[in-house]
Amino acid sequence: MKYTIITLFSALMMLTTKAQVVPNPYPKTINVTGSAEVEVIPDEIYVQVDLKEYEKKGSGKVSLDKIKQEFLTHAKSIGIPDSLISIAAYDAYNANPWLRKKKKKEEMYATISYQVKLKSSPQLDALVDKLNDDATENFFIQRTAHSRLAEYRKELKIAAVKAAKEKAAYLSEAIGEKVGVAVTIQEPVEYYMPYYNQRVSNMMMRVEAGSAADGAAQQPATDFTKIKIKYDVTVTFALQ
Repeated sequence: MKYTIITLFSALMMLTTKAQVVPNPYPKTINVTGSAEVEVIPDEIYVQVDLKEYEKKGSGKVSLDKIKQEFLTHAKSIGIPDSLISIAAYDAYNANPWLRKKKKKEEMYATISYQVKLKSSPQLDALVDKLNDDATENFFIQRTAHSRLAEYRKELKIAAVKAAKEKAAYLSEAIGEKVGVAVTIQEPVEYYMPYYNQRVSNMMMRVEAGSAADGAAQQPATDFTKIKIKYDVTVTFALQ
């Protein structure tokens, strides 16, 4: 039994010794960070339009059904199909207490919020021009995006890794070394800055649209703030 214990202990020591003397395959390395970025004009603009029932002098309350039909018809007339319009909220509320007292009746006024997907600022201007001022309660840009974001992300990640290798090459040459294989590549860190949740009143949009049209000959065309996408990736290379 004693002999068996000594044998096992000796075998364990031999294995431990062998594990300790395994050489480091990459004794010399260099860590570098590569970056790649792009700025693109968004081609997906998501806006929210809040519509409400209202009182029309001589005609009474204008129903929400009529308001919805008018809005969808106007949207279609400027190239926005129903498939790009979705309902964001549906609600109802009591009218002003003073009006209820004057009419001597309880009446609910319905509201509906639409999310509309647009493709350009001219199309946004066209939609604003079609809005019914009496029925429109709010109008604001929720966010912007781009239809090729997935492609841009893949291309930028690849470009960031290539930039890291290029940087490692010239830094290594400065000390008489050469870049070998990549030892580790960390997942790129994304910096993404879209245009987001900018509330704009209907009247302001109309004034700006009119000013842009009046001064189009003197001023360059403007568009949405560009979406900025940037990737930083850290790569460790072996030195030869």
